[in-house]
Amino acid sequence: MENQQDQKFEQRFAKFISTITQPPLVSIPTFAIINYFLLGFNNSIFVTLICFIFGAFLPVLTSLTLIRKMKIDLDITDRSKRTLPLILAVCSYIIGFFVLYALSAPALTSALMFVYFSNTVIILLINFSWKISIHAMGVAGPTAALIYLFGIPGVIFGLIIPLVMWSRVKLSKHTPYQVLAGAVLGLIFTGVQLYYIVPLV
Repeated sequence: MENQQDQKFEQRFAKFISTITQPPLVSIPTFAIINYFLLGFNNSIFVTLICFIFGAFLPVLTSLTLIRKMKIDLDITDRSKRTLPLILAVCSYIIGFFVLYALSAPALTSALMFVYFSNTVIILLINFSWKISIHAMGVAGPTAALIYLFGIPGVIFGLIIPLVMWSRVKLSKHTPYQVLAGAVLGLIFTGVQLYYIVPLV
């Protein structure tokens, strides 16, 4: 009985972690922290709102709409059903990048929105043949951005990466290799892109 209760608790906890670490949701505190640090509270509000609209609100809205119409689960477990939501997210991110760039947003903010675009394109291409973990990549990317800005203190945000990886495997949404690949590629691709893009934006 006790073992069953432990299993139920772990399942609920894994579901909770998986829900609150949806990539668009993770983008909200990431952009808010970066903008606040670079612009201060008052000046960061409008830019953060733009980031919220194109980095979270529109991707979530379009995904939920498609999920309802296509009658699929919230995690879009079926890899073949991920294509259209990913394409719409790609469109939202690239529009967001151009809007931020036109508004002369901080270079790191604009660059990170572009990274969301490019990383999602990479996920889309990989998804045609393999189900890489979007959750793991969606947490590792922001971690790389915060490390880029803050250095070692940014690693603190990354402490949730193993927890996210565990939750996805626990819920049988991914294999250990899929979550590991998502985390590693998210860190590497984001770090490399920011290093080269930020000076150009």
